[in-house]
Amino acid sequence: MASKVLMEALSPTMEEGRLVEWKKNEGDPIRIGDVIAEVETDKAVMELVARAEGVLLKQLVPAGTTAAVASLVGVVGQPGEDISDLLGGNGATPAPAKPAAATTGTAKPAPPAPPAAEPAAQPASPRPRVPAAPPPPASTGRTKASPLARKVARERGIDLGAIAGSGPEGRVILRDLDSAAPAAGAAATAPGGGYQDVPLTQIRKTIARRLAQSIGPVPTFYLTTEVDMDRTAEARDALNEAGKRGSGEAVKISFNDIVMKATAAALKAHPACNAWWQDDHIRYWNDVHLSVAVAIEDGLITPVVRNADRKSLREISAEVRELAGRARERRLKPEEYTGGTFSVSNLGMFDIEHFTAIINPPEAGILAVGSIVEQPVVRNGAVVPGRRLRMTMSCDHRVIDGATGAAFLRTLKGMLENPLALVY
Repeated sequence: MASKVLMEALSPTMEEGRLVEWKKNEGDPIRIGDVIAEVETDKAVMELVARAEGVLLKQLVPAGTTAAVASLVGVVGQPGEDISDLLGGNGATPAPAKPAAATTGTAKPAPPAPPAAEPAAQPASPRPRVPAAPPPPASTGRTKASPLARKVARERGIDLGAIAGSGPEGRVILRDLDSAAPAAGAAATAPGGGYQDVPLTQIRKTIARRLAQSIGPVPTFYLTTEVDMDRTAEARDALNEAGKRGSGEAVKISFNDIVMKATAAALKAHPACNAWWQDDHIRYWNDVHLSVAVAIEDGLITPVVRNADRKSLREISAEVRELAGRARERRLKPEEYTGGTFSVSNLGMFDIEHFTAIINPPEAGILAVGSIVEQPVVRNGAVVPGRRLRMTMSCDHRVIDGATGAAFLRTLKGMLENPLALVY
C-alpha cells in the first residue's frame, strides 16, 4: 500500500520547510530510515527520512520550493501501484509550491496584491508542478556549498564547480557568487539590473517573526557597565601559554570563552536573571543553559551550552567552537539550539565597542559584549594605559527589575576583573 511522504516538523518552531535537494529519484528503492531529501528548516538543514519501504513513486515538490508542515511532498509504494486516490484528496494534498527564484529589474516595485484564495484540490490528479529554474551545467563530483549559495546558483544558472569557495574547507558561500558569470543558456536579467529580489530563507523568516515578537511586546530596559580587563587578559595569556606546554591538543581560550564562563557563574549566583517569561508565571531555572549568538551566512542562530555553570573554561571553549562550526554548516540538531535560559552576543571581534541586543523570548535577558579597547585610565592618581570592555544587558522588565539586573552585572564585572574567582 502506498504511503505519503509528508513535510515533517523537523524543529520545534518549524511551520514550513524548503526542500533543498531530493536524495532519491522517482523509481529508486526505499528502505525505512533512508534519507529521501534534505529540508531547510527555520534553523538548519535537516534530513527527511523514509517511514515506509518500497520505491519512490512520485516527487510532488520540486527542489528549491517551500511546503507547509504536514503537506504531501512525495509518495512511496510498490512499482506500478495506482496512487491517484492518494493524490486526489484522500488525505493531505501538496502545498502550493513557492519557487525560490530571484528577480531583477529597474521598475519601481508594485504595491502588494491582496492574498489569493487557496486553490481547491483536484479530485483525481496531483496539483501541477511549478516549473523550477533551469539547473546549472553538471560538474564532476559534488561541490561543497552552503544551501543559500546552492539555491542562488541554481536561480542564476551558475556552475558551482567553476567557483573557488572562500568558506570553511573551500565551501562556496553566497559572496563567492557575486563575481561569477551565469552559465550559457541561463535566463537573462532585466535591462539595467537596478535591483535584485532574493526570497527569504526559512531562518530569515523566523528571525523576522521572532524579533517582532520581542521588540514590540517585551518591555525592555538596558544596563551598561565597563570592565577593567587587564587581569583577565593576563590570565588568558597565561592559560594559553600553559596549554602550549601541556600534552595533547591545546584549546586556545578566547575572551568570549571567559565571558561565557563568568556569565554562567554570575547567573548561578543570581537565579532571578536565569528565567523565562511564561505569560501566567515565571520559570526560574536551576541550571544555566547558556545560548551563544553565532552569525551564519543568512542569519543568526543561538546554539546552547547546556549546564554551563558546571563546565570548566576549557570545556566551554571546546563546546562553543564545535557548536559554532556545525551551526555555520547548518547541521545543528533542534535540541542543540533550543532551551537556552540566557544569551550572550559578542561583536567585539568586529571592532564594535558598544551595542544593545534584542532579547530572545522566552528568555528574560541577553548580554551584549563589545570589543576590548586600550585607553587611558586613572590608577592611584596617575593616567596609565588600560584595557576596557563595555557590556550591556537587555532585560525583560516583567521578570528582571533594575536592581536585580544591576546586581547581576556587578557580580559579573567582579568576576572578570578578578578572574581567579572563576576557579572557586
